[in-house]
Amino acid sequence: MASFRVVRRNLCAAAEAAAAPVSRSRWEKLKNSKAGVWCRSLFSDYKEACREMVVGAWERPLKASVYGTLLGGAYACFYTKPDRTSFEADLLERSNQLGLLSPWIRSGTSDGHVQSLVKLRNEGRLRHASLGLLSLMYRADYDPDATLYEAQCSNLSVPWRELPHRVLDVGFAGRWWILDSKMKDYDVNEAEFKRLPLYMQVTSAPSVQEVERNERLHRESWLPLTVEDEEKETNVEDEMESEVRPVQAVVEEQTQA
Repeated sequence: MASFRVVRRNLCAAAEAAAAPVSRSRWEKLKNSKAGVWCRSLFSDYKEACREMVVGAWERPLKASVYGTLLGGAYACFYTKPDRTSFEADLLERSNQLGLLSPWIRSGTSDGHVQSLVKLRNEGRLRHASLGLLSLMYRADYDPDATLYEAQCSNLSVPWRELPHRVLDVGFAGRWWILDSKMKDYDVNEAEFKRLPLYMQVTSAPSVQEVERNERLHRESWLPLTVEDEEKETNVEDEMESEVRPVQAVVEEQTQA
């Protein structure tokens, strides 16, 4: 009877030990928490999306290459987008370039455009707007630090629909395009050629044959003269003298008469 009680007691202790909860580690608790379940589901979703993207790119390489090119171009445009500091630096550099030229030489279009931008900058009326892939420089009516009522009242501010009429330059791919176009041929004054005929106002680039001919003549001008060339020059001079002598004789006869 006593042995039966001992066996029963041991079986009850084993059952209680098996039914008792096993102590878990902190990592297991974190994994089974709400935040852990959410992170695991999010990771599985991203994993599945990446797998589908790789499989789709393998099945359709042309479409994947086009999308990759567009994304890479968009990232390059966003990374090389110029800012306000670069515009002011380019403006000062262009102004210095024009300042090194005489007023009679510099282009009126380039000088007028740069001078107007410099005036707006000195007045504090230049504004910069970032549109993601490109930047815009536009003019405002007042300096932001002005204490005038018209400058501080939001109801009197310029509406956005007038922005296209106020745009001064467009920055894209690391350049300010309007400023660069205005500075083309900045050292040529168009007003000097207005009184010339039309066929003289327009000049065309020389052809390839003309360039090769000019280069050949330039190279030949540096070559030393040979004996044959000297004889040819002597014969030409003798012929010219023989043609001039009868004319001189006739002139002398007329003067004597």
